[in-house]
Amino acid sequence: MQIQDMRSYIHSVVEIDADDISNDVLNRFLGEAYDLVVYSEKRWPWYEVSTTFTTASGTSDYTLATIGASVTNGLREIGALRTDSQVLEYIGRDEGDATYPLNSSGNGEPFRWSYWEEKVRMYPTPSSAETIYVRGWKSPTAFGAGSVDGTSPSDFPEPFHILFATYGIARAYEQQEDLEMANSYHMMFTRELDNLRSRYLDAPAPQPVVLNGTSARRWMSSVNLPGRLRYSWE
Repeated sequence: MQIQDMRSYIHSVVEIDADDISNDVLNRFLGEAYDLVVYSEKRWPWYEVSTTFTTASGTSDYTLATIGASVTNGLREIGALRTDSQVLEYIGRDEGDATYPLNSSGNGEPFRWSYWEEKVRMYPTPSSAETIYVRGWKSPTAFGAGSVDGTSPSDFPEPFHILFATYGIARAYEQQEDLEMANSYHMMFTRELDNLRSRYLDAPAPQPVVLNGTSARRWMSSVNLPGRLRYSWE
């Protein structure tokens, strides 16, 4: 749905027109819905991105803007960093600064990192230019206030589009001082958001679960793989 389609849907349900609530106000209601859904989860799967950046010799700190320079809208959060040879270990800033003081000459290939003030600090300080591979989540595209007709919430799958309109209906009823209907549609919005969150944040299971066998684990003990955390249901 494009933003004008959402407004038309709100008009038809609430039985109002642009004279009752302006298009600008409805766009702002839809923007509220969009932001509520965007920031209800940090790690929606459609925000997943992979990118790279290059270290500089003698430079420890790299801003999030620098790391995500090639990502549309920039990076919102970093999931993991690696070099060509290894995955970098995340550690706390205090531990990193105590173990690798910046006034020391301990430069080399980084194998640890910390994050503070939207900056990544490499440990030890890189001694040369090296490609760092990044996995993370991008920042969302703006939607709502200021959006022109023909704009859609492109980051989200279509089942979410009617959800934004549902929230807009709740806000429109609230503006029309029909609090009972406003509450009803707001509950509908919350319920459907929970359903969609469960659907789209369901963890993948690349290994089938074996039932009624000698083991119900996804990873059989005979598989030659490194150890990992075991969950209670395995």
